[in-house]
Amino acid sequence: QVQLVESGGGLVQAGGSLRLSCAASGRSCSWYGMGWFRQAPGKEREFVAAVSASGGNKVYADSVKGRFTISRDNVKNTVYLQMNSLRPEDTAVYFCAADINPAYSYYASRVLHEYDYWGQGTQVTVSS
Repeated sequence: QVQLVESGGGLVQAGGSLRLSCAASGRSCSWYGMGWFRQAPGKEREFVAAVSASGGNKVYADSVKGRFTISRDNVKNTVYLQMNSLRPEDTAVYFCAADINPAYSYYASRVLHEYDYWGQGTQVTVSS
């Protein structure tokens, strides 16, 4: 079992920054692909960013590319999402997820159903 706990969400003005953290416990996530997804009210959960187990491959949704950066610290068993130049449309609950069976060490999935464990989410609200 893997438990994921997100933190770092909050209220920020447009153009501001936030750094989300996802702390994993129960098992080491060194071999797992890790991802961030988000869900706005009335919308489906959508992919934001993912990082491979090795940390060498990172993929982003087009809507956040150039503004968000995903990273991981396997010693601390933590994944981060640095969010800069935030926009009102970034407002959502942000979820961290773990893919415990990545296809290969450099695989970073964009696909929701490929993730096996999920955190409870952290609210990010961007005011205009």
